Order: sequence, then structure tokens, then C-alpha cells
Amino acid sequence: MIQNYIENANFEDTGFAYTLSLISGKHKMVILYCLMEFKTVRFNELKRYLKTISDKTLSSNLKELESDKLIIRTEYPQIPPKVEYCLSERGKSLMVVLDQLCVWGEENKLTD
Repeated sequence: MIQNYIENANFEDTGFAYTLSLISGKHKMVILYCLMEFKTVRFNELKRYLKTISDKTLSSNLKELESDKLIIRTEYPQIPPKVEYCLSERGKSLMVVLDQLCVWGEENKLTD
């Protein structure tokens, strides 16, 4: 399988490149993990979990994840406005892959 990626002259057309494009960046995987762990989360809750992320960056990441159909944004018509985020079925299926990355990392951590 990996040889197909190496031999493929157009790396951008591979499934590997596509998957990386969905989760690239400093915060997207952490956002996905928060949604997996806490199921339904509001914007300010995510901001607290991520600690150092700006409103603009979080908002941008959430819009991209929603556009990629990995999360669902639910807006409630009330005052003050209430918006919640959760994983879509597509997002849940990606978590299987991300979990394996975590397992590999735990098993292969280099110690000093």
C-alpha cells in the first residue's frame, strides 16, 4: 500500500494526502479529541480545553472541520445565541485512525 503512495507521481491525489489535509494544523486533532471525549461542546468550553488558542483560530478550525463534514454545528434560536459542536459520523470514523496514532506514539516514545 505505501509503495503505491511512493510510486504515485501525484502525491496530492492519494488518500494519505487527503487525510492529512483534513487533520493538518496545530489544533484540529485536539478539537476532534475534545468532541470525542465530551460529545457535545460549546465554543467557550473548547477554548478552555485548548487553553492558548485565539477566538479567530478556533473559529477558523471549526469552520474547516464543519466544511469537511467532520463535525456538526448546531445553532439554537435563542438569546443569547447558543451553538454546540459534536462529531459527525464521518468524524467518528476518523477517530479510529487518530486513536491508532496515539497508540503508536505511546508504544514508541523515546525515553532519555
